[in-house]
Amino acid sequence: MTVSDDPLLLFSEKSELYERFLRFVGYPNGLRAYFTQWPLLRAGMRVLDAGCGTGVVSLALYDAACRRDIAPPTIDAFDLTPAMLQRFRDTLERRRIGGIDRVQCDVLRLEALPESWTGYDAIVSASMMEYLSRESLSTALRGLRARLAPGGTLTLCITRRNALMQPLIGWWWNANLYTAAELRVAFRDAG
Repeated sequence: MTVSDDPLLLFSEKSELYERFLRFVGYPNGLRAYFTQWPLLRAGMRVLDAGCGTGVVSLALYDAACRRDIAPPTIDAFDLTPAMLQRFRDTLERRRIGGIDRVQCDVLRLEALPESWTGYDAIVSASMMEYLSRESLSTALRGLRARLAPGGTLTLCITRRNALMQPLIGWWWNANLYTAAELRVAFRDAG
């Protein structure tokens, strides 16, 4: 098995490179702009950041709430990789942001999350589902759906398959890329 075959090893060894790559392509700015306009963002909401990595989604949500002059949501976050969680922790300390709970967990083993981590108004996941096996995508979606409150929303940012993303994300980061039709099937299978 090579490092790129195992997301835990890949992101343990390349967490700094991954964070720099995200900044280079403007991903944090894009997410912040998206969440600043997100109609679901409101004070008092509970959000789960699934596959939080270095915290790009949680930080975008926090910044968007501040820009809209509303109290940031309560955010719980998990990731598979301790190195990514450490980078997230360092950023929170550097920016003096508290109140974002983080744990190590595999999206395919959500029973390891704290018992209180359920009933979310929103679950957001960005650039994580691509690293699951194709056969596991529906299982992961089903597990996340079970953690939503009635009427809750799952927001999934996932890399689409196209000529640019295949070499950049598919090959370089060893990710699975999906067509819209493939994603519809996975969501249907997840219920």
